[in-house]
Amino acid sequence: MRRRSVLPPTLGATFTVRAASAAGVGRGRAAAADLHRPFHGVRSLTPQTTPLHRVFALASRLRPGQLIGGATAMRVWGYPVPGSWKVTDDIDVVVATDAVRPRTRGVRSRRLATGRAQLWWIGRVPVVDPLAALFLCVASFTDDELVVALDALVTTADNYPGLRADRPLHTVEEIDQRLRHWGRFAGCARVRAALPAVRASVESPKETETRLLLVAAGLPEPVVQHEIRRDGVIIARSDLAYPELRIAVEYEGDGHRTDRDQWRRDIQRQRELEDIGWIVIRVTQLDLDDGGRMLLDRIRRAIASRS
Repeated sequence: MRRRSVLPPTLGATFTVRAASAAGVGRGRAAAADLHRPFHGVRSLTPQTTPLHRVFALASRLRPGQLIGGATAMRVWGYPVPGSWKVTDDIDVVVATDAVRPRTRGVRSRRLATGRAQLWWIGRVPVVDPLAALFLCVASFTDDELVVALDALVTTADNYPGLRADRPLHTVEEIDQRLRHWGRFAGCARVRAALPAVRASVESPKETETRLLLVAAGLPEPVVQHEIRRDGVIIARSDLAYPELRIAVEYEGDGHRTDRDQWRRDIQRQRELEDIGWIVIRVTQLDLDDGGRMLLDRIRRAIASRS
């Protein structure tokens, strides 16, 4: 059997046929069966097993003026987007008005006026800034999903799950300014209407969902990330709280269950809060799945006990 030539290491794990040719790789080698073809004109040493791998593969053939945008850009940044992200999903690309649109299977493209988005690089992937990414796909979000995304955009927390550490930080004021700059677009009125409900320092999507559930049920809006002190020393920071009633609402994600040390700290913290007179209500996904009926009843009882 004929032995295939070794590819130049400078090409990397994913490369275009054009780049291979420039590196001296013949057409026959670029067409060999050992190479994967995630997109037309792109070759890869390994198959793309995750959606993010497919984005990296597509980036190798993007031309100037072509950026990853919309829901795909939101996911690359790590922001919460409704639904699951599958390896078979189309990749969203935005194109400047004077640039060529990519024409290949698996890509969904649209034009975007110059100046509406800022270019950022994530590794070798050119993406639009997170705020432009949200504006491009907001029409597919429910009202609650929109507030979840906006909370994530403005959060100052460094432990929000999934977010890239080097992301740009946005503010409510900046979002309002960008809305005026963009003018009319699908979902613009809903973004503007959602801004009063946005809260900074939120630490997870479920924290936002729980807060919105309580408010929609007619309960007072809880304080986000309230610091609880004893003798002037911070002993806990509650996800959601009614400080004047000494009621703390804590969302427990799977990390709290699977991380032994976290689980032990959670129990210790709950005991400390109860020792100083706080009611601690722990929330899981199961409490949200049924519309929060039992959770809401429990919070109402807690509020009534303190009234």
